[in-house]
Parts: sequence; C-alpha cells; structure tokens
Amino acid sequence: MTLTADLYFSFRSPYSYLSVGRYRAMTEDYDLKIALKPVYPLAIRQPDFFERNHPNWLGYTMRDMIRVAQFHGIPFGAPRPDPIIQDMATREIAEDQPYIRRVTRMGQAAARRGAGLVFAVEAGRMIWGGQEGWHEGGHLDHALEAAGLGVEEIIAEVEGDAERLDAEIAANQDALEANGHWGVPTLVFDGEPFFGQDRIEMVQWRMEQQGLTKR
Repeated sequence: MTLTADLYFSFRSPYSYLSVGRYRAMTEDYDLKIALKPVYPLAIRQPDFFERNHPNWLGYTMRDMIRVAQFHGIPFGAPRPDPIIQDMATREIAEDQPYIRRVTRMGQAAARRGAGLVFAVEAGRMIWGGQEGWHEGGHLDHALEAAGLGVEEIIAEVEGDAERLDAEIAANQDALEANGHWGVPTLVFDGEPFFGQDRIEMVQWRMEQQGLTKR
C-alpha cells in the first residue's frame, strides 16, 4: 500500500532545503508519495518576525544550518541573492518581493502536477547550494526541466494565474496551521505533524508502524 504525506515547505527556509532531498530519497526507496505544499516564508507572512527575535537567533541559526549540511554532505552556501529582499542592518523587509513570489508560484504550479517535491529539490539546490544568480539566466528553467515540466507552460501559468496560485499557497498555510504547526519544514503524515529537518528518522519510524515498505 502506498503511503502519502504532505510536506509544507518554504524556498527561503534553509532547513526546508536541508530536509527536502532526504524526503525525496525516501520516496525513491519506499512505496511513498510526498506532496509538496509551498508556503511563503515568515518574512512575507510576518514581516516583523526578525525584529522580534533574540539577538543570538541569526548567528546560531547560521552556525547550525552549516553544520547540518556538513553532517549530511549536502551542498550549501548563502543564497546569491537572498530570495527575500531585506535590509540586514535594520531587518526591514521590502514591500516588493519578486524573487520569492516567482519561485514559490513555480513550486505551486509544479505541485499542481505532482512534481513539486522534485522541483523543490532542484530549485532548492540552486538557491542554497551556492548558485550565483539563481533567479536569472535560466537556472530555474533547469529545475523545471529536471522535474519533467514544460518551462514555457509553467512560466505562462506563474505570470497569468498568479492570483489563484497565491490563493492555493495561502490555503497551504491554513492547512499547515490546521494540522497543528505553523513553521517549515513540517511533514504531515496521517494527521500528525513532524516539524524540522531533524524529524525525518522519526517520520520513517512512524510510517513503518503504518506499513511502509521498500520499493
């Protein structure tokens, strides 16, 4: 029996990136389908989030994400550019956010076609794996192609159906909160949320209790 789960994911979240490739590997090794549920990052949903954080938060998070990547052998580098346009000195979030909106809408368009997980892995590697100028030069086109998607079709949908894509992305966030969490990455299996990149082994343990089998 094929098990199913939902992965709530942000393209600006380093921990989402550090989890998604490992979740994809699970779907390749096991009789499992994971549907990607893209959400906008906290910088969009709660622009004052960074102003309210403890001063040590950013420094610790940077240290931790780097060592997680090293521990798992995952390519990792600071996004160039950051998907969110933000003044790092004042932590103020710009009103116009073309980069994160475009890639998140691409993720939702891919999710409509059942290819969200693969696109998230490929686009995440562009953003967080050190690819300079990931937002231009056709880099995201390559991510779409790797997910088996038509580039022109997806770009036309992102540009022409932005309002409905955003409504679906907002519905993903509502569903995440209805399932008992608010942050990403969160995988929801059988109504149970598992938050963080460090819960993957626990997810597998729970799925094995429900009959997860090797392919």
